[in-house]
Amino acid sequence: MNIEKDLKKDGITVIEPVNPVTVTLIAKFVCDKLCTAFPLYNLNYDNLFIKVVNTPMFIAKIPNGMSEANYFYKNSTIYFKEGLSVDEMKTFAIHEFLHRFQEKKDNKNILYRLGLCDFTGLQVKGMALNEGSVQYMTSKALKNDFETVKYYGIEFTTNSTSCYPLLCNLVRQMAYITGEQVLFDSTLYSNDNFKKCFIGLCGQAHFYKIQDNLDKLLHIEEKLTSLVAKVQQNVSENKITIYSNQITKLKNNITKTYRQTQNLILTSYFDKQFHQIYSTTDLEEYRKKLYNFKDYIGVIENDSFFNEYYIHKMNALSDKYDAITQNVYLVTYQNDFFHMVLRKLNATMQAIRKVYSSSQDINH
Repeated sequence: MNIEKDLKKDGITVIEPVNPVTVTLIAKFVCDKLCTAFPLYNLNYDNLFIKVVNTPMFIAKIPNGMSEANYFYKNSTIYFKEGLSVDEMKTFAIHEFLHRFQEKKDNKNILYRLGLCDFTGLQVKGMALNEGSVQYMTSKALKNDFETVKYYGIEFTTNSTSCYPLLCNLVRQMAYITGEQVLFDSTLYSNDNFKKCFIGLCGQAHFYKIQDNLDKLLHIEEKLTSLVAKVQQNVSENKITIYSNQITKLKNNITKTYRQTQNLILTSYFDKQFHQIYSTTDLEEYRKKLYNFKDYIGVIENDSFFNEYYIHKMNALSDKYDAITQNVYLVTYQNDFFHMVLRKLNATMQAIRKVYSSSQDINH
């Protein structure tokens, strides 16, 4: 195995090892952050510290457009971009060490699993899902604040504004459905618990489609980064025009893929769970969960999918409420409470219709 040759394919040239004092500082920082942020996952500080300290780390020349730190699974080594401060290296090390922690290799040292990513098939599946989850965990470990950002015409809230923001947002939407605990468990320990949970709630075909869409999104963004780097080079005006047109198409494709994925996460869960409503308690829990999903989605200009879907479901819930209240054995609260729920649903529907109607008038 020629590691140097493999690194050069990615444009990485090794300069020198990270000095032992810095490695120790990095190890302490990583262990403090991970053990504090994730106390439920049996992370032993001492064992974790030993594993970080024993992870080879190097300073390297890394091309612009690539991450400032990269974990290379073929030799279980972390490479930091030259010029980074110690504090920057400590911060970037969390994401890369999580890859080190989650990797599973056979007795021939061949990687077959990396968290949510499976290497055993003809094609690698779940790379983007895993990257999004690892970065989401990294952002939580660093206690990053949530900020509202806008990329590719999509406005959303994220705690990872510069690293995989779209992927983190979509993975967070998936975790809203399953709960974060099962997502983080599968990310750390490379098991199928999250996959099985999501399939149980949303359906197998939907899970695989969402997983493929995330991989597609990652691939498009990587291609876009490469093209932007080419434009920044000294190229002819003709090539700049060609690259610029390609960049526009890629950006539109990113927006389209994101929208399709978000809508599928939304509908696959709430369509299926609608059939699990048997009481007014179920109805109210469903309504709240659907309403609160708005805080996780990305908003795209002139895209009213969520509002229309919400109105449709509120109408369906109103009919469901009537059906439930006509079956006395399903009633769990007093009639006053039922009427309150119905009034709330109707008021919400009317408010949304009014806002949506106003926005349509303005657009026209």
